[in-house]
Order: sequence, then C-alpha cells, then structure tokens
Amino acid sequence: MKAVLVKSAARKNAAGKSAARRRSPRAAVLVAGVVAALAALVIGGVALADRTDEVASLDGHAVTRDELLFHMRRLTPQVENELRNQYRLQGAIDWNAKAGDQTALRRLAARALDEIRRDKTALILAKEQHLIGSVDHADFLAELAAENERRADAIARRQVVYGLAEFSPEEYYSHRLTGLTTSLKQRLSANGPLRVSDAEVRRAFDADRDAWSANATTYTYAKLVVPVPDGASAGYAAGLQRRVAAAGRLAELANREPGARLTTATQHGGGSAAHDQELMAVLSKLAPGQISGPVPGTGQITYYQLNGKTVDEDAAFAEYSRRIRQSLIEEKFDQFLQRRVDSSVFKVDTAAVDAINAEDVQQ
Repeated sequence: MKAVLVKSAARKNAAGKSAARRRSPRAAVLVAGVVAALAALVIGGVALADRTDEVASLDGHAVTRDELLFHMRRLTPQVENELRNQYRLQGAIDWNAKAGDQTALRRLAARALDEIRRDKTALILAKEQHLIGSVDHADFLAELAAENERRADAIARRQVVYGLAEFSPEEYYSHRLTGLTTSLKQRLSANGPLRVSDAEVRRAFDADRDAWSANATTYTYAKLVVPVPDGASAGYAAGLQRRVAAAGRLAELANREPGARLTTATQHGGGSAAHDQELMAVLSKLAPGQISGPVPGTGQITYYQLNGKTVDEDAAFAEYSRRIRQSLIEEKFDQFLQRRVDSSVFKVDTAAVDAINAEDVQQ
C-alpha cells in the first residue's frame, strides 16, 4: 500500500512539473509577483508589529506619543502665559522660535514630560494600592468614554448626575487624578508611610501656637468713639492723639472730650464678617493695657484699649487638631511622592520627542 502511495505521489509531481513547463512566461512572472507581494506583506506585518508609538517610559510603563501630545495641549495656555510674561512676547506664540536657550515647543515638551513623570508616578502608586487597574493613557481614554456613557444613560433615565453631564479629556484627567490622590492619602495615612501620630500633631500645634490659637482667644476691650467737631482744624486729630497718649487710659478721656462715647465689650477670636476681621486686626496687635492708634471714620475717630485676653488652649487644640493632621498628611504625601519621582527610571526617546512639531500639538 505504501508503495502505491509513493508511486501516486510521484505521478502527481511529474504531472505538476509538466504543467509548469506548459505555462506561459507571463504567467510565471505573475506567480513570482504574487509570491513577492506575499513576502512583502509578511515582512511588513512583522515591521508593523515591532513599530511602537512609545516616546518615553517610566519604570517600564510606556509613555505614548498621544499621551505626550495630550499633556502638551493641556499645558499650552500655561506655557504661553509664562513666555509672554518672561520674554514680554506679544501676539501669537511662534513655537519654533527660541525663547531663551530653547524653542518654545521644546520648552512645552519638557514641561509636559515633567508633568507626566510626576502624575504617572502617582498613578503607579494608585495601581500598587489597587485603586486602578492600569496606568496606560489608552485605558484612561476608555475609562473616560465609559464614564461619559454612564452619565448620559443616567440623564436619559432622569437620574441625578452630580457634576458635569459630560467630561472633556482634560476635565476628566484632573477629576480622576484628584480623586486618586485623595484616596492615596487616606489609604497610606491609615497605617502606612503617611501615618501621622498624635505626638506629631501636638508638636506642630505647639510650634505655631499663635496661628492655631487665634480663633480660641477671647479679648476684653474698651472702645472710645470721639466725634470730630464741625469746622475742626487740620490739627484736631493730632491734638486728640496727644491727649490720648497723656491720659494713658481711655476711661479718663470719656468725660473730657465733647460727645465721646466709651463702651466695653468682649470679642471671641474668629468671625467672617468684615467688622470682626477689622477688629481682630487691631486687638491682636495690642498687649493688655495698650491703646491702639486712631482709627479714622466718617465724622469720628475711634480708639481701642485691650483690657485682657485669654486663650482656651484645649479648645484650640480640639478645634484645629484635625486640620493640623491633614496638613501634615499633605506635607508627607508631597515628600513621599517626590522621593518616588526622584528614584524612578524615566527614559525619553529624544528623537521621537523632537519629531513632534507645532502642528501636531495644535490639532
């Protein structure tokens, strides 16, 4: 049986050769052309598979050309403003012209790469903490599309949608990064490198007690309002000032100055009203027993005398400890992130970056 199969194959092979000899030269050329074209497609496919739009990498994570362009477009208004202020440029920015030791476009690219290095480091941290699944720009755009679709669907169903009905890529980038940064601070401060102890909070409070205690201080004071007589001379205010200084106490002037009104009051630190802020600006600079300088008003001059002040330190600490703790977490996070940025491996394909032109950014 095996011999029969071999003979059959041999006959087919011979028939094939005979048919090949009968083909025209033109047919042979066409066959050769098809083979060459197929070979080119195979080789081209390999080349396309190997080609990449990567312009940089951060700790092994690719930074794509589209990602760099996205950040360059985001930063364009900021860099334009800086260039106008620094070099007093007028009109449209010529991105190919030099501004200092480099072109405006290269300055923009450098700023974008700096932003990418810091932001992507934060995204890598978020991925390590399982807050996101990817740090790739393409996945960010996919997430944006899904979020916008979710919001559109919710609006169509007449459901409440908080914030924007639809995010632009720039808006969603800022929104997402802010949310991830907040989550990182919460997670890493719970029992990690950003943890702030009670002792650290107390030390920060004691180191800047006046600032933290401002709203826990109670002032008792006297207020003397002296009306300016009609037709008073230009030297009236100076004369009143001399009489105040000589008296030493506002109470002594209350019955001497015509129409003067003396009142006493208590002011607790803080208050958002303009009057409270103005009063605190005067009282906080006085020592007990000291009289303020004249405070001119419409048709009158006012003086304040601080009688005493007390600080409820426990109340101040209770009120500000949470704010102090958050401030310390913010400080620790900035330092922690900067250390990660500084220790990261950031590789830039200079030729790929230099290939980007102003038209690419403006598209």
